[in-house]
Amino acid sequence: MAKKRLVLTFPPEVVERPVVSLMVKEYDVITNILRAEIHEGEIGRMLVELEGEGKKIKAGVEHLKVMGVQVEEAITDIELDEELCISCGACTAVCLPRALKVQAPDWELGLDKDRCILCGFCVDACPLQLIKVKF
Repeated sequence: MAKKRLVLTFPPEVVERPVVSLMVKEYDVITNILRAEIHEGEIGRMLVELEGEGKKIKAGVEHLKVMGVQVEEAITDIELDEELCISCGACTAVCLPRALKVQAPDWELGLDKDRCILCGFCVDACPLQLIKVKF
């Protein structure tokens, strides 16, 4: 089973279409919505985790693109300025999925982009404002 995290951006004319049920029924791809900002008649965005056979995920994603959905890898939507980070750990206190950690032996802040759900709590927690989420 393959897993893939994607950010889907829907144009207003596609927002009301049943995208998740399409992925499940037509492509047998489990679709877990991790975050969504969708409003009727406006551009919508969803962070999804897709799980299934690699070929089926690829086929489903291609169909979404044909529908007019913009598809991007989720890992490009969070940035941490590691050079300026002082590894204070303030962001780790609010990171529920534990994507941000300060660990031994070097006690440097690490970001696991695969765990990140782009919630943005870390952005407000960082005293130096070194984390940016583009969701």
